Amino acid sequence: MSDPDDIPEPDRVPGAPHPRMAPRVIGQPSAIADFIQAARSQRLHHGWLLTGPRGVGKATTAWAIARWLLTGSDADDLTAPMDAPEARRLAALSESNLMLIRRPWDDKTKHLRAEITVDEVRKLLSFFHMSATEGGRRIAIIDAADEMNPAAANALLKVLEEPPQDALILMVAHQPARLLPTIRSRCRELRLTPLSPDNMAGVLDSLGSEADAEKLAALAGGSVGEALRLSGQDGLARYQDLVDLMATLPAMDRQMALKLAERAAGRANADGDPFDLLITLLDRLLTRLARAGLMGAPLPQAAEGEGKLMARLSPDDRAARDWAGAQAELSARARAGRAVNLDPAALVMDMLTGLAHLPPAQSAKVS
Repeated sequence: MSDPDDIPEPDRVPGAPHPRMAPRVIGQPSAIADFIQAARSQRLHHGWLLTGPRGVGKATTAWAIARWLLTGSDADDLTAPMDAPEARRLAALSESNLMLIRRPWDDKTKHLRAEITVDEVRKLLSFFHMSATEGGRRIAIIDAADEMNPAAANALLKVLEEPPQDALILMVAHQPARLLPTIRSRCRELRLTPLSPDNMAGVLDSLGSEADAEKLAALAGGSVGEALRLSGQDGLARYQDLVDLMATLPAMDRQMALKLAERAAGRANADGDPFDLLITLLDRLLTRLARAGLMGAPLPQAAEGEGKLMARLSPDDRAARDWAGAQAELSARARAGRAVNLDPAALVMDMLTGLAHLPPAQSAKVS
């Protein structure tokens, strides 16, 4: 039996505190106002779907809502005293009026399950039934709802169809389109948006990150979770390596490419997977190249020389289409290669050298 302290939390970004520990929600005034208005109208819907890009604060908002309701706070920004008994119990995952549903740990494989199973969702039935005798509001947080397998989704649908009295189900969803339409139709959506660079800088500073907040904000697309992941894996330096490599086009520097490929083949650890990091960064670079051809080089830049590189490699909408096509093709190739356990270094090298043969790379002149 695994020690509970050694089991990773699937709903926590490595290197950052769990969302239940955040004292407030940053950069989501519209979503906060929408929920508070609904709560104070005495017609609070029983099912809420918190949507938006990964890492913008959906789980933080769900926990803030739970803390706000259970402590009886009347603050207009969802804050509640962190030293209140209910807040301390939430932080310790010992609050009897709250149930957290997330991907479970498999003690046989010593890994987290890839999906939320039906057994986890069925715990809601006993939770709502047992806590009903105690009175008061009962809150369930599902993080993330789009990780449920089909059986789990059907079990949740039954709960939503006949919601218990005073029950509130908060569902974090990174990809709500993956949920059953019947689940979505029975929930009210609370849409969260990417954070501004200033808000990103504030969050990263509060978490003690020493990375360049402006560059991280540009690369992470307003997602604090993604910014923390990139910061923990030295993502800005790796992205700079990619930009420097692309700057050698049309005659790609093979030694630089080999170095990147070898690094991507490193062993995954608690901070992340080097292969996944490189594929993510390559995807971001190609996406930013495609946008540059349509709207000009993005600001702020995420690496030194990025603006100059994009102006050269993606000067028009034709180049933009080529880079967008490359992004889609390489993303699919990476997923397929990982699925059949291809050698990461060879796969990355093949992808990088393939970029050198794209029309925009061939036609670009090194200045």
